[in-house]
Amino acid sequence: MKKTLIPEGTPLFENIARNQIPEILESLSAVQKDYHKNEGILLQGDSVSDLGILLSGSAHSLKTDITGKQVIVTLLKPGSYIGVLLAASQERKSPVTVQADEASSVLYLPYRKLLTQSSCPGHDRLLYNLLRGIAEMALVLHDRNDCLIKPTIRDKVLTYLFQEAEKTGSRSFSIPLNRAAMAEYLNVDRSALSRELSRMKQDGLIDFSRSHFRLLT
Repeated sequence: MKKTLIPEGTPLFENIARNQIPEILESLSAVQKDYHKNEGILLQGDSVSDLGILLSGSAHSLKTDITGKQVIVTLLKPGSYIGVLLAASQERKSPVTVQADEASSVLYLPYRKLLTQSSCPGHDRLLYNLLRGIAEMALVLHDRNDCLIKPTIRDKVLTYLFQEAEKTGSRSFSIPLNRAAMAEYLNVDRSALSRELSRMKQDGLIDFSRSHFRLLT
């Protein structure tokens, strides 16, 4: 396996000495794969047995319904898990496609080996971090669902923006979405979203310039 650089702050390796990581990766038979922009990292309907960690680049997961409409489910950045819930289930096929937004690298760890390879250094901490990561994934999906269940576009937008403000600790922040991606994430029409954002600005609820927003309420 080529030398793997684990990004600082990667949740799975939190509080594990960096000089222990190469031995851990070797003992777990970790594999690193590189992807081009717009290449599929995981396809809807795939079976998953390995836990993926995005090492570099960015990606998003999206779901295609029976009409062919695609909806963004989650946004991924370095350190994000890929397929962690599916690898844990061992039976469910992927309900989403994960696509690279730019040139990206993913580290794969066999999930079963991750649970049983107790001889590797820092293994107990690794398992603790994994369980916390699974819980975090569930909360991310909860946040997304919280946006989707709101009855109006305005409610969806405000819910999403307040979530982002809470993450950054500021009422002035940039979001990781352009208008098209924001519309997909909120499952609304792009033109209708743009109109509603303009109305919200006129009503004094928000101010924005491209992807930078400021909450005024």
